[in-house]
Amino acid sequence: MVLLLNPSPWIVRWSDLLEPATPVLDVACGAGRHLQWFAARGHPVTGVDRDIEHASRLNPHAELISSDLETQAWPLYQHEAIRTFGSVVVTNYLWRPLLETIVASVAPGGVLLYETFAAGNGTLGRPARPEFLLQPGELLTVCNGLDIVAYEHGFLEPPARLVQRIAAVRRRSPEDRPLESRRCSL
Repeated sequence: MVLLLNPSPWIVRWSDLLEPATPVLDVACGAGRHLQWFAARGHPVTGVDRDIEHASRLNPHAELISSDLETQAWPLYQHEAIRTFGSVVVTNYLWRPLLETIVASVAPGGVLLYETFAAGNGTLGRPARPEFLLQPGELLTVCNGLDIVAYEHGFLEPPARLVQRIAAVRRRSPEDRPLESRRCSL
C-alpha cells in the first residue's frame, strides 16, 4: 500500500502550467510528496535531498539523488552544463547560494514553482533565522528573467506561517509569449 501525501495547494494550483510529460525536479524533496503528485500525472520526476530514504519508498520510479545541497556542489549537471527541467519545484526550503542555480535549472518553456517561509515567520514559529526566510519581494528579484504568472507574500494557516511563493515561466525564445498560449484559471 502506497501512502498518499498531501502536496502544497500552491503547487497543485499551478501544476496545469506544465506541459504534459515534462520532467520535474523537486529540490529538497523530503518525503517526496510533490514527486508523487507529478508522477501520478505522467511526469518523469527527479528529487534531490540529503536523505532520500522516505522518498525512495514512496516514489520507486523516481530518479533520486542524495546530496547535501548546502555543503556539496550542485549535483545536477549534464555535459558540464546545469541540467534543465520542464519544471522545478521548491517548497519549505531556502539556501540563497542556490537560488540562481535553481532558476537556471528551468528549461526554456519550463515552469518554476517556489513556496517557502518569509521574513517575520519567526514571530509565529520555525524557521526563525533570517538566512532561512525570504525578504519582501526576494522571489520577484530572483525570477527577474522569467514571466511571472502568480506571486503572493503573506500569512497562511494552519499552521500559522508567513510565506512567499511564485509561479513563473521561462520563455522559449525572446519572441515567445507563453502567457498568451497557456491558459490557467485564477
